[in-house]
Amino acid sequence: MRSLRLAAIVCFLTVLSLAQISQAQSPEEKTAKYLESVRHQPGLLLAFLQQMPKGGDLHVHLSGAIYAESFIDWASENALCVDRGTSKLIHASCDSCEPYKVKPSVRCAYQDHILYNQLVDAWSMRNWHREEESGHYHFFATFEKFGPAMEKHVGDAFAEVAARAAADHLQYVEVMHTADGAQAAILGTKIGWDDDFSKFRDKLLAGGMADVVASVRSQLDSDEARKKEILHCGTPQASPGCEVTLHYLYQVLRGLPPEQVFAQILLGFELARADPRFVGFNLVMPEDYYVPMHDFDLHMRIIEALHKFYPATHVSLHADELAMGLVPPEGLRFHIRESIERAGAERIGHGVAVMSEYDPIGLLREMAKKNVLVEICLTSNDVILGVSGDRHPLPVYMKYEVPVALATDDEGVSRSDMTHEFLRAVETYGLSYGDLKRMARASLEHSFIPGRSVWQKPESSAAVCELDLRKPESPSPPCKALLESSERARVQWQLERAFAEFEKKF
Repeated sequence: MRSLRLAAIVCFLTVLSLAQISQAQSPEEKTAKYLESVRHQPGLLLAFLQQMPKGGDLHVHLSGAIYAESFIDWASENALCVDRGTSKLIHASCDSCEPYKVKPSVRCAYQDHILYNQLVDAWSMRNWHREEESGHYHFFATFEKFGPAMEKHVGDAFAEVAARAAADHLQYVEVMHTADGAQAAILGTKIGWDDDFSKFRDKLLAGGMADVVASVRSQLDSDEARKKEILHCGTPQASPGCEVTLHYLYQVLRGLPPEQVFAQILLGFELARADPRFVGFNLVMPEDYYVPMHDFDLHMRIIEALHKFYPATHVSLHADELAMGLVPPEGLRFHIRESIERAGAERIGHGVAVMSEYDPIGLLREMAKKNVLVEICLTSNDVILGVSGDRHPLPVYMKYEVPVALATDDEGVSRSDMTHEFLRAVETYGLSYGDLKRMARASLEHSFIPGRSVWQKPESSAAVCELDLRKPESPSPPCKALLESSERARVQWQLERAFAEFEKKF
């Protein structure tokens, strides 16, 4: 009996000790421990990451974010035809739906599963096989095929981006969008190239750039109204997507002639100054194409010259979305450095070839010192460039304390989402819950949302006011004042509240 009593006491003390240890652990520590327990169980890991708050997606191309199934619907509404041989949408008098017809209506795809599947495969990376076709070629070829489906459906696209972001537990998205159609490019051609950047700017401003800005703002009002209508924002049936904050980066097409690129860059600066919904701009199109490679230095000099007129404008630039063999070795040597040092980029998109730059270690240290974040697009880099696993520089950026955040790039074309970007990062690089949480916070800290941050300094967990997550509806007076005055702080607070709720589960 004495031995049984002793055993019971030992058992009780053990249970009590374990309970005290459990109580001593913070919700974040318990959540981190749970992640470690399911790290090698793909289903449970996926479920965990799907529910995890993820902050912001800072690298999203609007048309590339849309799934092919939506484009089929929109092309049908637009009464477009499709070329069966190329899968390109065309404006024409459509043929009938018989299988032997060359240009049937897109509507025919609803009754023709072969055509429907053909379009989804041609307009995305679904069923793409690395052994049969270049991922780079297939990926970028999709845009010219489904492009006409976007006509009159920008608001629908905004709604889809917001809805998917909410489903992915994101709080914020920066959307790259060439919002003027071709108006700025046409104006640049009309005015004509001038080597004197200051004079060229003056000519464009005098020649009608203000009208382009006004047109873009008016169209954005209409597109955002359509987004809210689709999501039922402001009604009892409001979609969770209504809670996701969207801002826009004007998207410059850097493969165009110099006078058109200049005009678009100028429009990017002008929009950011005129409309708070536009928080910066970026240059897009494949970096390895002839014009983007040949004119890279010119584009950086244009941004450098115009930035002096608009010092408050934010710039994020694609740089080193490249790999050895895609361009000659000298083409890999300077894009990130010049984007930062000349064009003043605060963020770099992709940065895959960073270790091929001149003095890469020095560049990494410079990026860390200047607090330049890299938008890491793991799925995109894999399918387009064939760069993944140990060949991807994500671990190197983290080693040298360069800020990083995961991004989807073109989730519709890639057939992915932010949850699977997190999954790929955890499974490939063994990232911890702390790593993922820092990335989510970094995405908002390095966003271009206006206003003060809740954090004392970047990548810090020290808040400028007391964030009492036990009472998220009742922030302290200093916090309340900050939240009322800063949109950035409000979105960050939204993320912190989401983390608090998420971590309660564990």
